[in-house]
Amino acid sequence: MSEHIDILVVDDMPQNVRMLGERLKRMGYAVCTASSGVEALAQAAAHAPELILMDINMPDMDGYEVCRRLKEDPQLRKIPVLFISALIDTDDKVEAFNAGGVDYVTKPFEFKEVNARVKTHLELRRLQSELERHSLHLEELVALKVREISQAQRSMIVALAKLSESRDDDTGTHMERVRGVCKVVAATLQRCDEHSDIINDIFVENIFHTSPLHDIGKVGISDTILLKPGKLTPEEFSIMKTHTTIGAETLQSVAAQFPDNAFVSMGIEIARSHHERWDGNGYPDGLAGDAIPVAARIMAIADVYDALRSKRCYKDAFSHEKSRNIILEGAGTQFAPMATTAFEKAEEEIVALYERLGDG
Repeated sequence: MSEHIDILVVDDMPQNVRMLGERLKRMGYAVCTASSGVEALAQAAAHAPELILMDINMPDMDGYEVCRRLKEDPQLRKIPVLFISALIDTDDKVEAFNAGGVDYVTKPFEFKEVNARVKTHLELRRLQSELERHSLHLEELVALKVREISQAQRSMIVALAKLSESRDDDTGTHMERVRGVCKVVAATLQRCDEHSDIINDIFVENIFHTSPLHDIGKVGISDTILLKPGKLTPEEFSIMKTHTTIGAETLQSVAAQFPDNAFVSMGIEIARSHHERWDGNGYPDGLAGDAIPVAARIMAIADVYDALRSKRCYKDAFSHEKSRNIILEGAGTQFAPMATTAFEKAEEEIVALYERLGDG
């Protein structure tokens, strides 16, 4: 453990250092001394004091320069510097404060004045340190609460997604596969400079956690339609398509209470728009091109790819190669070109994901 030093006294005149140091020690302070700027910096680096009392006119390095160097050092910049100097010109005092000093005492001085200022600045330093400790503790508490809230949000999202999954014929790993593809494609897009202003680390993390909400609206679709083994009639398909608006409207009621929640906002985009097509022939709003939210463009590919790879009562599971070709053929018509390009670039990661989680 490093030695505790209350005060570092810096002056090139030995008698000044000795006199001031002895008086301060008699007041109960732990005192260290230095006779030059270089020595002062070395002393401070070895045993950081709570306060520095420093002369200005010293050979090789004056007090201004010593103070500036202290303030440039992240480990030493918070140490208060009280200048004690025979310089009485206003410009000299202003320069002392500009260099980072907190106070200025003119020589010759009365020790009781120095002692009063030393007490004041040591108390301010103590209070500052205590405030920093409290702030750090508060930051840790806030970070802990944010993590707890985020975990609670994510748990609720998973629970809601599982609820919609339980009424469909998807397997238990559908949600994990879809959000895994979303994250891989989004992360690939992030590495492209033209998309870095939209897709950042927060976007990638959010789409991973909110993508399971894409089909939450299916809880509002009757079993006779949702679980029908054969092809839906046009009327039945019209009803099925409403799962997008049911899901979005459900989440919008949450957004009304928490308008700045990024999870909910992205969840609304994904739930409503993941069946939109790049050419405008999708549903429910017939959005086209850049009008489709970025998260929904990515979700569209992940959802279709997983449906192709999954076995259903009316179809066998397609291979990755066949599913990939269908996705790429849909670039510019069904799917956003930017998203299909990222999907193709991330092909190996996606194959590895399905090998790890299993297909449908």
